[in-house]
Amino acid sequence: MIEYKNFTQAYERAVVDLWNKCVWFDPITVNKFRKQALFDDNFDPNLCWVALDAGLPVGFVMSTKRKFPYLERGLEPDRGWINVIFVGEEYRRQGVGTHLCDLAENKLKELGAKEITLAAYSPNYFFGGLDEEHYPEASAFFLNRGYSSLSKHYSMGRNLFGFDLSDECKKKMQVAEEKGYRFKHFTYDYSLELLEFLKNEFGGGWKRNALMSMRSRTAEELILLVLDKDGKICGFSMSAIDDNPMRFGPIGIAKSKRNEGLGSVLLEYSMKEMENRGVHYMFFMTTDEPGRRYYERNGLSVIRTCSDYRKILK
Repeated sequence: MIEYKNFTQAYERAVVDLWNKCVWFDPITVNKFRKQALFDDNFDPNLCWVALDAGLPVGFVMSTKRKFPYLERGLEPDRGWINVIFVGEEYRRQGVGTHLCDLAENKLKELGAKEITLAAYSPNYFFGGLDEEHYPEASAFFLNRGYSSLSKHYSMGRNLFGFDLSDECKKKMQVAEEKGYRFKHFTYDYSLELLEFLKNEFGGGWKRNALMSMRSRTAEELILLVLDKDGKICGFSMSAIDDNPMRFGPIGIAKSKRNEGLGSVLLEYSMKEMENRGVHYMFFMTTDEPGRRYYERNGLSVIRTCSDYRKILK
């Protein structure tokens, strides 16, 4: 008989082992599970359940309701998330996943959620959405439960072995520099200006990423800037936001400067700096359809596609 209990760390290793069997395209370690789940400010064991057969985990669900505000998004009181759910292959189609999902949805509704989003919980998401290609059973399961598959998001990457700036990039950089623009590494005398620039142009999430890098003393290596003719910041990129040296982004140019060709130069400059550090592959987690087309024009390829799944609770 299957039992359902709230998660405790007594199940930690077994849950991670089961994760790696079920969520095969996205394996994790115990340390990654702790960092992105247990150590998240909003983690609540009362919103996580383990399905047990003879005391051994055969299924798991983790859901989230904000207890602490996230930057300008605040508490998002009407939202809840199902971060991850999986069931051992031999226990599927026996109601285990349905019961786990019922537990999560009902508790989130009890806590005031009116809408549930799958996976894409900021800032500590494991997935940018539901990967329909690699987890078709999960897609069918949630569609049958009344979730809607909405916009698509793309993870993209590129091999950096032997990368060098293209001739086109060098020409664009020369033109930009003749107009007074400069491309340079971050230094700490730009700290307050950069944080204000990121908050005003892109939002608190970007500011948070830069702030964490500054605090960890990695910002001078990982952050690149574009300065205008007056020496003011008008562009920014960084890498390794989750301590993975291959992870790239975010990258952005001030809205008022986006017709100057600065973005493609900064992108190539960033890739060259990564290759110089011995990072021979780069990827980022998510961009939208216009972003996909832009990055493909600049030599990146789609490595996975995720869809935004949401459900309105009644």
